[in-house]
Amino acid sequence: MRSTTPTTPQAVRRLPLAAPLRLGRPSDIWFKPALSVVAAVAPPNLLLVALGRLDLAMYTMAGSLCALYAHNRPYAARAKALVWVVLGMLAGLAVALVAASLTTNAVVLVAVGSVLAAAQKALCDATRIGPPGHVILIFVSSAALFMPQTLGQVPGHLALAAVAGVWAWLVGMAPVLLRPHGPERRATAQALRSAAAYAETAGAGEEHPRARADAYAAVQAAWQSLSAAGNRPSAARRGLERLVIRAEVALAAPADVAPARLRGWARDLRGTGPVPRPDDPRAGADELLGVAAERAVAPRSLWSGLGPLTPIAVRTALGCALAGYASLALGVGRPYWALVTAASLYQANITLTWGRTVQRVVGNLVGVLIFAAVAPVAHLGPLALVLCCLAFNFGAEAFISRNYWLGSVCVTPLALLVTEFPGHQPTGELVADRVVDTLVGALVGFAAAMVVTNRRAGSRVEGALTTVGRAREGAARLLADPQAAPAALDAARRGLAAALVDLRATADAASGEWWQRALPQERVVLVEQAGHRTLAATVRRLGLLPDPGTGTNTEDARP
Repeated sequence: MRSTTPTTPQAVRRLPLAAPLRLGRPSDIWFKPALSVVAAVAPPNLLLVALGRLDLAMYTMAGSLCALYAHNRPYAARAKALVWVVLGMLAGLAVALVAASLTTNAVVLVAVGSVLAAAQKALCDATRIGPPGHVILIFVSSAALFMPQTLGQVPGHLALAAVAGVWAWLVGMAPVLLRPHGPERRATAQALRSAAAYAETAGAGEEHPRARADAYAAVQAAWQSLSAAGNRPSAARRGLERLVIRAEVALAAPADVAPARLRGWARDLRGTGPVPRPDDPRAGADELLGVAAERAVAPRSLWSGLGPLTPIAVRTALGCALAGYASLALGVGRPYWALVTAASLYQANITLTWGRTVQRVVGNLVGVLIFAAVAPVAHLGPLALVLCCLAFNFGAEAFISRNYWLGSVCVTPLALLVTEFPGHQPTGELVADRVVDTLVGALVGFAAAMVVTNRRAGSRVEGALTTVGRAREGAARLLADPQAAPAALDAARRGLAAALVDLRATADAASGEWWQRALPQERVVLVEQAGHRTLAATVRRLGLLPDPGTGTNTEDARP
């Protein structure tokens, strides 16, 4: 039946300039990808310097840069993810090298690069591989398209990338020896901090949907992290599960918990010390249903993830192609820079894409100035060139979590220095080409995003509303059944929580999209409120909260 709930007209939003440039807090683990990429890049490049073959460093860097991925995943899941990243990197590099060996026609090569960029963008988004996403893959494959190549050289160059990729896998997995539960501890700590933040805001009176949505997303991510960590039971694992349950209790009854206690548990999860144990005697094995319920949810098929990304993939292909051709028309010798610039812009909606456009332009323009200042030092010799690249590799990962433009300030000189591995290039020419390609890629890329609209965004919101409605009905039926098994009720609770998280993410993405039908914003709010009331009822039914009016709590409210 068609809803009669009024809808809010989807107005065109203003495009801010200052807001996208604001700096945020650095990531809790900013140093991990920064150190990992240095450890993965340095040995192959220094070996090539010793052998006098720094011209091959582009191929080893393709494999080494895989060490940037999957730092937020438990090690069992990280091992698999890094294998797929290395294979994906090799596949894109292989296509690019074969194309470069078959033709030098820039028009054809730009077309190949655009199709590759769209495929890499769609696959990275569908698999949710996480940062740095598709940008690194596109940078490598696009640059390889314009490197002189013969078919006979392709296997050797791919072998270099594969060996470096294996080394990157080892670097990415090395921390398991020191903190085997590190990623799960961080995810649990984030869930506790987010729940504490929501408890503080909700206690003031009015409900705060944003803080609540962030907290539920963090709890969902914590359960997924614990689920992905494997099936091996341990005392640390059980302790983390209990803490995530405490975070869920805080979301269901924010007025009945002490935020200071949640934050204290989060602090205690730092390092390698013992996992804190909640002092509630009922925090026993009978509560630990969350991971089992998470595993009971059928994984999404790759096709179901790719379908909604079709408009984004089309934007990427069109924007990259037009940017590359515009660069060629202006006589720039490296059109892949414009292609990569366009590819890096595309986010979940137009509003976010505009923000990334501002960040990319500012970061690149500042970056070329830094390159011009550093170039004389890098030109002192191959070793100086490699050391400068390592410094910028570290800086890019150290700063990018604060804001994308700040990371781009280091990425830009790094990309310019990489072009000098085969031999010295005139600094003035590199700077001029990079500035032109940045502006061309940003302007043409954003224009393509405006032309290719995502009219499926509204339909996805309707689908998410339907999913939440069904999940809530299922949970309500179990609540009405006095004989319902706790495991079934908890599975229904987890399913409803996941559906609510997806609804909020879908509504946020759609609200930043232009040229579409009005979104049912009021209906989204009403469905979310009803869903969270049902979640609170399921938590109470499972014995983690008191019945209304009993005056008893499952959590000591004192800090």
